[in-house]
Amino acid sequence: MTEARKTMQTSGRGFASMDIEKRRAIARKGGESVPNEKRSFSQNPTLASQAGRKGGKSVDPEKRSFSQDHGLAAQAGRKGGHASHGMLHAATKAPV
Repeated sequence: MTEARKTMQTSGRGFASMDIEKRRAIARKGGESVPNEKRSFSQNPTLASQAGRKGGKSVDPEKRSFSQDHGLAAQAGRKGGHASHGMLHAATKAPV
């Protein structure tokens, strides 16, 4: 976290202002609220795959930026990876 971010005043309200463990606990409850037998995508990967393809087909081919620009897709993937890995590293560091 940058020095500017550490000193910035926040309202202390909302999901983003909670510590990471509290956010995880809340997210876990959301996942637990649906019984396993009703989680169709986790039970049936083929169904999940078909749904993903169906969703992709609903977008005009000319507007599918990732299929048109492989470099853009790769860049977005790297950005997402850096963001998620950054959160993992931040969560494992001891507080200062």
